[in-house]
Amino acid sequence: MTRSGALRYGAAGLLVVVLAVLPFVHRSVGGLLPGPINSPGSLQVLALMLVAAAAAITLDLMFGYTGLMSFGHSLYVGFGCYATVILSNNPKLGFALGVPLAMVLSVVVALVGNAAALRLTGIGFIMATLAMAQGFAIAVERGFLGSGGEVGVTFARGVLPDPLRGVLNTRNVYWLALALVVVVYVICALLVRTHVGHVWQGIRENPLRTKVIGYNVYAYQMAAATISCTLAAMCGVVFAIVMGGANPGIAGLHYSLAVVLMVVLGGRGVLWGAALGAVLYQFLNLRLPSLSSSDIVTGLPEILQIPLSQPNFLLGVAFILIILFMPGGLASIFTRLTRRATSKRAGEPRDDDGGVPATTREPNLVS
Repeated sequence: MTRSGALRYGAAGLLVVVLAVLPFVHRSVGGLLPGPINSPGSLQVLALMLVAAAAAITLDLMFGYTGLMSFGHSLYVGFGCYATVILSNNPKLGFALGVPLAMVLSVVVALVGNAAALRLTGIGFIMATLAMAQGFAIAVERGFLGSGGEVGVTFARGVLPDPLRGVLNTRNVYWLALALVVVVYVICALLVRTHVGHVWQGIRENPLRTKVIGYNVYAYQMAAATISCTLAAMCGVVFAIVMGGANPGIAGLHYSLAVVLMVVLGGRGVLWGAALGAVLYQFLNLRLPSLSSSDIVTGLPEILQIPLSQPNFLLGVAFILIILFMPGGLASIFTRLTRRATSKRAGEPRDDDGGVPATTREPNLVS
């Protein structure tokens, strides 16, 4: 293992350790969280941010590494979420059998849905994923199969295991969400480094050329999409546990678009970048309403108070600024700094592109 690789693994391990000990930290962070870090409200916010990070990583496997742009990721996250709650509430199944059965059904849905959508390409594929997700969202809102309609459905009393039930066990739910991110990231990171992962990236760059070489493009795309959507359903399972149930918001178009924005914000084709973008997006989405109505904002002059009191406006401005000044997403900041440090040690000549040597600059990716 190279020195840089060892440093990356060490930094990742240290980050996981730091995140794991947060439930023991009784300290406020200036109103950024609902209370002290280890309070139930703060831990739930952090858990939702981690679930969003895992969901973004799963989409990046399709979008960033295989070139499959999907507007229907909410179908699989939502299906995993609703199936977990509905099946676990069945007295004959319970939580112990409901969760595995929900995952089995999620695999079937991922296989069938992607088998149909991948018969189309480009815009056709995007619209197919969007149509399927919208169909599921409509079914959920109308209360089909015990989904509870617009109010959603919650776990019945006593269904969740004792370690995951109640406010006092919020730290266990947080650790479950952290474990989800680690598992999803490790699976995806290992896959993209295999021969199959390299074929996926070849398909992203030029599907026709990959097919001419002799690879079955449809089969490889099917594998990437099925794995991605199955892992997304796993995210839905953990979301249901964190929230204590399922609601239509997890199955709608808004969530699908949100996951796409998370990947774009963080950096397409960089797994940890997608996770970083998801954490930022989810934090802003969850906390801006409270921060915009805080005493700090209400005490500002009216010309500043009006725009700052609109959470969606602030979220939109943040997104526009990142896209304008960091086209490669948040990950591009760290990538640029790393390359600059590497080129300085190697003594390579610099060009005019922010000090990055032309010999190490990545080519533009064409999906």
